[in-house]
This record gives sequence, C-alpha cells and structure tokens, in this order.
Amino acid sequence: MHAPHFLLRMIVSICLLGVAVLAQADVKMTDAWVRASNPGQSVAAAYITLSSPQDVTLVYAETERAGTVEMHSMTMQNGVMKMRSMEELPVPAGKPVKLAPGGLHLMLFEFPTPFKAGEQVKFRLCFKDKQGKITDQFVTMPVKAAP
Repeated sequence: MHAPHFLLRMIVSICLLGVAVLAQADVKMTDAWVRASNPGQSVAAAYITLSSPQDVTLVYAETERAGTVEMHSMTMQNGVMKMRSMEELPVPAGKPVKLAPGGLHLMLFEFPTPFKAGEQVKFRLCFKDKQGKITDQFVTMPVKAAP
C-alpha cells in the first residue's frame, strides 16, 4: 500500500523539478527585429525585448548570417552619442530589458549580403543564471525597414 503512494510522490516531485528547471531557463523574447541594411553597409543592428522570472545575464549571441554579434549600449555624453561594446547584458528578474534603436542593441558585423526587409534571421542567445548555468535559446527575427 505504501509503494503506490511513494511512486506517486516521486512522479509529482520529478514533474515539479522539471517545471522549476524550465522556469529558470525561460527568458521571454518579444518585439524582435533586424534593421534592413544597404549594399556595402558594414554593420547592422538587431533589437529585442528580454524578460525573465529570475536574474539572468545575456552572455553571447550569434547568427549564421553574421560573422560576429556584439551587445552594445548607446548613451548621450556631453551632446555626443557614444556607443560601447558590452561583455554581458544583465536581465533583472521581472524587469524587461528593451534593446531598441538609440539604446541597447545587438550589433551585427561581417555579413556577406545585406539584410533585406521580409527575410527571417535565426539567432542563438546564451543566458547565464546566478548558479552559472548557461542556457541557449533561439529566436527568429524578421528583417524590417527602420521605423
């Protein structure tokens, strides 16, 4: 009589553990898009809003369409817009981080052909949690003309 109870509790525990692991790795990605580029243009940008139920850090991004993807910030200093490369981008629990024109963004380098409006570009984003565990997530971003 005790064995079925034990088995049921074990199954429920495993299911709950699975849900906890999924919740830790689940960064919500919305409003994702890549700015269309022109022939001869050497850089492009991608934008996305990231939100997570726990503190995570974006530590790496890549796409097969570009040789390099960097995280950048833009700030106004003494009337001059400054762009800086970032090693990582914190995403605090419950606080959406918006990558948008004029602010945080993903900078794309070394792409053989321009990004054309209507295309879809797949990215891999790597997030690190507080325990140091790295989780990969994939997002497909439409290419759009600048608003």
